[in-house]
Amino acid sequence: MKIMIVEDDPTIRGLIGETVGKWGYESVLCDEFNRIQDLFLQTEPHLVLMDINLPIFDGYYWCSRIRELSNVPIIFLSSRDSPMDMVMAMNMGGDDYIQKPFYDEVLIAKIKALLRRTYSYAETPVNIIEHEGVLLNLGDRKLTSGDRSIELTKNEFVIVRLLLQNKGHIVSRDKIMRCLWEDESFVDDNTLTVNLTRIRKKLDEIGRYGFITTIKGEGYIIK
Repeated sequence: MKIMIVEDDPTIRGLIGETVGKWGYESVLCDEFNRIQDLFLQTEPHLVLMDINLPIFDGYYWCSRIRELSNVPIIFLSSRDSPMDMVMAMNMGGDDYIQKPFYDEVLIAKIKALLRRTYSYAETPVNIIEHEGVLLNLGDRKLTSGDRSIELTKNEFVIVRLLLQNKGHIVSRDKIMRCLWEDESFVDDNTLTVNLTRIRKKLDEIGRYGFITTIKGEGYIIK
C-alpha cells in the first residue's frame, strides 16, 4: 500500500514517512507543490495525507483536484483547529481530519481503518506465497521464478505449499504425509519420495536448484 504525503515542512514530512514506513507502507514524499495532481497520477497512491497550509495552493485546492480524478481516501493533517476548517476539509472531499500535533498511533489507526474500509485488504485472501523470488499461485498451482513457471500436480502442490508455509523450519516426512492424507490422497513413504524427486526436478527446470534441502533423519526445509 502506497501513501502520498503532501506536507511542506520537510522535517514533519520525513517523520511521517518514517512512521508509515515502520508499519509497512510505502511513502511518496511530495516537495513539488505546483504539481501535486501530476505526482498523484504518476505514483497512484492508495491514500493521501494532505496538509492545508501549502505554498502556491492550499490543501483544499489539491484535494478538489484529486477528487476530479479519484475517490482515493484523503486525510487532512493541519494545525488549524477551528470547526470551520474541519467542515471545509470534509466538504472539499476529505475523509478524515487530524489536528497537529498528533500521536503516531492515532495516525496509523486512522490510515488502517480507511484503507480497510476502502480496499477491504484485510479480508482479501492471499493467493500467492512468495519466498526468495519463487511464487506459488494457490489458485492455479503454478510455481514461478522470474519468467519461468511450471504446473504442479495436486500432491506436489500440497507438499510445496506446506514447505513454504513453514519456511525456515524443518518439516518432517510424517507431517507431510499427514497433510496429504487430510487432503484425501493416501501417500506411502515411497510415493512421498517420488513426489519430492519430481518437485526438485521441476524446480531445476525454473532455475531454482537446491531450493528444498533434505535434513537427514528429520525432514525437509526451505531456507
